[in-house]
Amino acid sequence: MTRRDHLLAHMALQDSGQKVAKSAVGLQGASIFAGATLALLFCSNAQAQGLDQRVEAVFRPLANALSGVVFHKIELFGEPFPLIVLWLAVAALFFTGYLGFINIRGLGLALRHVRGDFYNPTASGEISHFQAVATAVSGTVGIGNIGGVAVAIVVGGPGAAFWLFVAGFLSMSTKLVECTLGVKYRRQNPDGSVSGGPMYYLEHFLSIRGAPRLGKLLGGFYALSLVIGCLGIGNMFQSNQAYVQFVNISGGEASFFADKGWLFGLILALIIALVIIGGIRSIARVAAHIVPFMGILYVVSALVIIAMSANHIPSALALIFNEAFSLKSAAGGMVGAIIVGFQRALFSNEAGIGSASIAHAAVQTDEPASEGLVSLLEPFIDTIVICTLTSLVIVTTAYPNGLMNTGVEGIALTSAAFEHHISWAPLPLALAALLFAFSTSIAWSYYGLKAWTYLFGEGAAVQLLFKMIFCAFIALGCMIQLSAVLDFSDAMVFLIAIPNIFGLYLFAPEVKREVRGYIERVNAVHAARDNDEYQ
Repeated sequence: MTRRDHLLAHMALQDSGQKVAKSAVGLQGASIFAGATLALLFCSNAQAQGLDQRVEAVFRPLANALSGVVFHKIELFGEPFPLIVLWLAVAALFFTGYLGFINIRGLGLALRHVRGDFYNPTASGEISHFQAVATAVSGTVGIGNIGGVAVAIVVGGPGAAFWLFVAGFLSMSTKLVECTLGVKYRRQNPDGSVSGGPMYYLEHFLSIRGAPRLGKLLGGFYALSLVIGCLGIGNMFQSNQAYVQFVNISGGEASFFADKGWLFGLILALIIALVIIGGIRSIARVAAHIVPFMGILYVVSALVIIAMSANHIPSALALIFNEAFSLKSAAGGMVGAIIVGFQRALFSNEAGIGSASIAHAAVQTDEPASEGLVSLLEPFIDTIVICTLTSLVIVTTAYPNGLMNTGVEGIALTSAAFEHHISWAPLPLALAALLFAFSTSIAWSYYGLKAWTYLFGEGAAVQLLFKMIFCAFIALGCMIQLSAVLDFSDAMVFLIAIPNIFGLYLFAPEVKREVRGYIERVNAVHAARDNDEYQ
């Protein structure tokens, strides 16, 4: 029994009076926080801007220092290469080779799991395979799939699209490793819920080797960094982008909400609160409906635009391949295209950060490798499908029609490519972007919650307090631009990739045995079934 188990057992023996008192204290603290948050949200624009400036002044030096370390660049063949991208890329390449191209071999089995072929109603866990991958996809598919890809192609040239595809393919293997571990070392809570993720498997690795305190420290560092990171990359940035997109599709500067970020923020925070208050089951149900809808909406829209540029498809593909292996180009040639392509892909699907394993850990299964296989679909959908389609929209439409020289970039460039063919096409694009931002927020609320409960316990009052904090930051993201906070949180999220990847390397032989054994068992069952049918 671990120290945490002893603590849970001790808490279970406390009398009801102590429980009520503790809950009252936690709820009193949450109420005080709620009151302070509401007072802040209803402050004037001038006060909001003042807060913006004060926070910026405090956090900017810290954000710059941390970003300088996390995103430090080295020169590689004459081009600056972020070390964190190299760290993630090397791991993706290693795991793909080490696991025998499981990203190809396991894809069919992954689809069968999502379809429900191996559903076991008696297995432990809270959500289905489909709901788990839908939740994880909702956490990775975001504005970067639309605007970030456009930026990557502007910076790295059309060749970046090819390397983005390659990076997405390789990172599928990294995702399998971390999600297999997330399920294997998850913990069952007294209320029947499940908690898992890198903080648990990193702690376990060191604990069973005689260093429980160090394991707890490493798990705590990961969890704290994720809590900080979720309030930026999965919260304020997403709500801000949702607000921008909503204003765009509701009239632009003439929109009723154009100067009412506080109101939109409160409404969005309320909607998100209604989803996340029910925990992973509620989040998974919503994600299972939103993700297919927003995915199909964007994929169909992109395919229509690409089809309308069908005459440019052969030349666009030739341009992508030529630029991907060109030694010289305005964007830095092949090395520059590799750097930008890999960076965009790895930043998009987050393989190696470990966050998605938190959602996958809640799956209803007794076979950890089964969910590892399912997680292959996440980078496939996020990067290989959606990011590739965005790339093709840009290269087939923006390049041949002179849109690259108009000064627009990011999501505005993608929107301009859509609008070139259909005047109202930016509307479904903006709706998809709005849904991307919303779905990312609800997924990251769960990631942050599980990191929070790792640090402070699984109590109801503790969880309520985090959900209130998360929703408060959702509202603030629509009111003020805390760029320093966002930069700091981004750096924290990618900082945790360092210990996580170390852990994945150490667990690699175990994961390989787990995956190989599971596939052999599945094949044996099928062989026996086929033999019975033949006889």
